[in-house]
Amino acid sequence: MNLQHAGIGMTSARTRGRMIERLRAQGIRDEAVLAAIGNVPRHLFVDEALAGRAYDDVALPINYGQTISQPWIVARMLEVLRNGKPLGRVLEIGTGCGYQAAVLAQLAQEVYSVERIQPLYERARKLLRELKVRNVILRHADGSAGLADAGPFDGIVMACAAPALSIELKAQLVVGGRMVLPLGTGEQFLYLIERTEQGFRETRLDAVKFVPLLTGKV
Repeated sequence: MNLQHAGIGMTSARTRGRMIERLRAQGIRDEAVLAAIGNVPRHLFVDEALAGRAYDDVALPINYGQTISQPWIVARMLEVLRNGKPLGRVLEIGTGCGYQAAVLAQLAQEVYSVERIQPLYERARKLLRELKVRNVILRHADGSAGLADAGPFDGIVMACAAPALSIELKAQLVVGGRMVLPLGTGEQFLYLIERTEQGFRETRLDAVKFVPLLTGKV
């Protein structure tokens, strides 16, 4: 990854370092996840007018009714996904601005990321190319049923809330694989889905608030 975009002032490496210390204080323990987040210039993934808030622990709008998740949520989801082990092939549903894909690229050998909104897909592709992120494959597609032609996956992470867990998505996990996603329409919770030899194990984690999963391609 090309990190020449170091930033100045409110977007500097020092500001990024403060964000990492805050994530540690909030309970994130996976040093690989913290290092990956620390390496990504988050201010480049938001509108210039919001760059000064890029390292605050808040979700920010990225247009088209979508948001970039707060850093703690990204860290929490990827820490659970990794479970202290290297990741092979990972599917991300909801590329958005490409920020989480850029973080995932440092934690997995290969990342497939799907975005249904074409302008967001184009913007993420351009930015990831500029940052020389080489192991992320972006698709402009409806990711609600996963990406069967590229699976199975060691990990799946969803950046939007599904009303329920789809059978197609579960089927794309390898045995021993993990999926982290928000579920629910009113109240939402983060869930960990683990595929074992015997079937699937579901664990409810934190209360969260995500934009809803939508189907179709625009």
